[in-house]
This record gives sequence, structure tokens and C-alpha cells, in this order.
Amino acid sequence: MADWTDCLNFGISIAKQASEVVLSAFQQHKEVKLKSSPADLVTETDQRVEKILISAIRNRYPQHRFIGEESVAAGEHLELTDSPTWIIDPIDGTVNFVHRFPFVAISIAFTVNRQTQFGIVYSCVEDKLFYAQRGGGAFLNGEPLHASGQQDISRCVVVTEIGAERDDVALSTMTSNIRRLLQLPVHGVRALGTAAVDMCQVATGGADAYYHIGMHCWDIAASAIIVQEAGGVVMDTDGSEFDMMSRRVIAASSAAVADRIAQVIQAFPCCRDDEDNCGCGATGVN
Repeated sequence: MADWTDCLNFGISIAKQASEVVLSAFQQHKEVKLKSSPADLVTETDQRVEKILISAIRNRYPQHRFIGEESVAAGEHLELTDSPTWIIDPIDGTVNFVHRFPFVAISIAFTVNRQTQFGIVYSCVEDKLFYAQRGGGAFLNGEPLHASGQQDISRCVVVTEIGAERDDVALSTMTSNIRRLLQLPVHGVRALGTAAVDMCQVATGGADAYYHIGMHCWDIAASAIIVQEAGGVVMDTDGSEFDMMSRRVIAASSAAVADRIAQVIQAFPCCRDDEDNCGCGATGVN
């Protein structure tokens, strides 16, 4: 089995370098453009950071492939192949970034044969580096991470997001899902505005579960392996095997908690990330 540690270390290095660009722009005025909805934003910094990351990786590993949020938004075809592939979200939490709400992350995942080998989530303002390598455990700033192991849904804090979708079906489904969870009951529902950092809270044990419908592979590919390597469980919202292209995910402290959430929440229709020309406008956390 190939050892991708050098790639992991390089990814960590460039994530830290790119975070300096994010932080230098954090307090500044931003020119904001809309993508799919008034809640789906992009700034020049999103685009600049993605170019910095891809350029650095391409110079070091010219044969590797890329899936980047802003590249796809600009029309690049999204395809996950068996080739070594870097999946990049240059700023996860762009709305937070625009409003200076201090949860903004760079997310980088690396896949080979369509299987994630490592994930990096750098929460820039917090200066928190989450990372994990397949079979090697999960870490926060070098310290091992462990999910809570909680089995009882009534003792859980659950993290989720409303997301950028604003049509009636999506909104009613998302709000009714929160109502169902609160009626189980759970201890509480939280949202930080960045899917990558949200999910990493499960890896730290600070939250016991995370779920979302409508995000994209670049939002959750890195944090999914971080949760798994911290001892957590990741699956589809219907209880089936996790598929990063499905745009549905539950990450939890235990299979019991994940299964209980899957029993009560519903998904609204949204296209797979790797489905072409489906006409679906659902978008993830921005």
C-alpha cells in the first residue's frame, strides 16, 4: 500500500500558507458576487486561495488531478477518478468570511482509487489544524482526537446547517428536520456556518453528531475521514454507506446515534455532484 504521508505533509504546509491570505483579507472590505442564490457567495479571496493551492500542488505533483469548488463553479467538469485527486474548498464558510464571523476554513482531501487517503481542515481564525490519514488516527494541532462515543441520542448535541438553498421544499424539509430532532429530544442543535468545521466538532467530542443535505464533496470529504479516524461513524442520511458525491451525510459519535438520526430526518431532492446537467440548484454551506 502506498504511503501518502509526504502528500499529507505538503498539504498541511500549503494550507497554512494559504491561511495567511485568508487572514490578511478577513477584516478587509470584500467584493462579493452571487452564485446560485443570495446565500451562495464568492469573493476574490476564494478564487485566489484556490489558485494558490492548485498551483503549488501541480508544481509538486504534476500528474495529480483536482476538484476545486471555484473551478467547478466556473464550469470545470467534476469527475472523481482512480487517479490521485485533491478535493479543495478554498474558503469553507464564505458567508462567515464576508461578515467576519470567526469560523472560516480551508479544506483539502486527497483520494486515490476514489478512496480518501487523508483530510486536512484548517480553521484559519481559530488557528486549529484538524487532519487525519487513513489508518493513522485523527489530530488537532498534533494532539489525538476522539469522538465522544455517545450512544444515547437524548444526550447529544447535534450540528447542522440551513445551507444556501432557499426554495420552499428545501426550507420546509430542513426546518422540519430540526424540529424532529428537538422532539426526540436532543440536548441542542448548533451551527457554525462551515460544514468542514461543523463535522470536525464530532471528531473532537464537542458535538455528538452532524448531518446535512445539499452540501458538496469539497465541503465534507476531508472532515469525513477525520471523523472516521477519530472513531466516529459517517453514513448517508438514509442509513446507507457514505458517498461523498451524494450530497447527504450523517457523522456521529456511534452507529446507534447515526441510525437514530437517519430514522427521523428527511432529504429534499438534490443532484449528485457527479451528475451532469440535472438542473438542480441545491447548494451547500457557503
